[in-house]
Amino acid sequence: MRTQHAVRNIRLCTKDCLCLYVCPVGASDTENGQIDWEKCTGCGACAVSCPSGAISMMPDVLPAQQKKTEAVIHSLTALADSKMKEEAAALKTAADTSDQNEKKLAAALARSNRIMAEDLIREAGYMLPQSANAHELLVSMLDDPAGDFPVKTAEELIEMLKVNEQ
Repeated sequence: MRTQHAVRNIRLCTKDCLCLYVCPVGASDTENGQIDWEKCTGCGACAVSCPSGAISMMPDVLPAQQKKTEAVIHSLTALADSKMKEEAAALKTAADTSDQNEKKLAAALARSNRIMAEDLIREAGYMLPQSANAHELLVSMLDDPAGDFPVKTAEELIEMLKVNEQ
C-alpha cells in the first residue's frame, strides 16, 4: 500500500527530465509539469534522480496538527500581527524613498517580516492544510468571497482535505 506520493515544485524544475526515464509507471508529465497522483506508486525514484531537487515525497496522510495552548496561540497571533505591520511599514519606506540602498534595505526588511509572519501563522495552526483552522478559514472565505476569489478551487480543497486533529 502506498504511503507517500511525489510532488514537483515547478519553480525549481530545470527540465532535465530524468524523472521521465526513472518513473516505472509514467506518472511524471513534463507537458503540464505535474505528477499524476493516481499513477504515482510512491517509489521515490523521481525524487532521488532529480538533479534540481524539484521533486519531493509527501505523505498521503498528513500528521495531526500539534496542539497549542490558547496563550501560545494568542502570542503567536500577536507576533504575526506585528510582523505584518512591520512589513507594511517597510514596503511604504521602499516606495517613499528615492535612495536605492534604502529601497533595497526596506525591501529586504519587508521580505524578512513576511517570512516571519508566515512562520508564526503556520505555528499558530492556520497554514497546515489538514488543520481544522485552515478548513474553517476556507469555509469562511466561501461565505463571503472577494471579487476574484477562486470559489470552485476552494470547494475542491474543502472536499479533498480531510481534517486531521487529535
